[in-house]
Amino acid sequence: MTQELLIELLEQHKTTCNYTFNAITQENSAQKLNDETASVGFILRHIGEITLMYGQFFGIPTQVENTTMGFSDEGKEYDVEESHQLIKDGYAMLDNLIKDIPESDWLQTIDTPFFGAVSRVKLLGHILYHITYHCGQITLTLKRGK
Repeated sequence: MTQELLIELLEQHKTTCNYTFNAITQENSAQKLNDETASVGFILRHIGEITLMYGQFFGIPTQVENTTMGFSDEGKEYDVEESHQLIKDGYAMLDNLIKDIPESDWLQTIDTPFFGAVSRVKLLGHILYHITYHCGQITLTLKRGK
């Protein structure tokens, strides 16, 4: 039952966030909410990078280099299609985790450098929250930014 619930949760999450992701183009990727905030392209890249990097806490290696977490947006133009692919890869990783982790293991704790010891399901919840949080930032920027 756990697997079915998590699959449904992830599918709804993807459906909701895809409204935002599908609105991002190379042309609007430089848009910012204001001068102090990151651009749409920077945030999009951040979502893709960090989703895949969170996979490392589950034991999934990645070749993705962190170029956004802990860094300021200095105006670099990110390839939107490449960032979209990182996000697709991140969702594929989450799909596989949900299918591969036995139901009994979702409540087992794993050690993370950011959150300490947390259950796998809490970590999944945080990953989905992280993506959603930044989707909200992008949506606001696309609607109200400059």
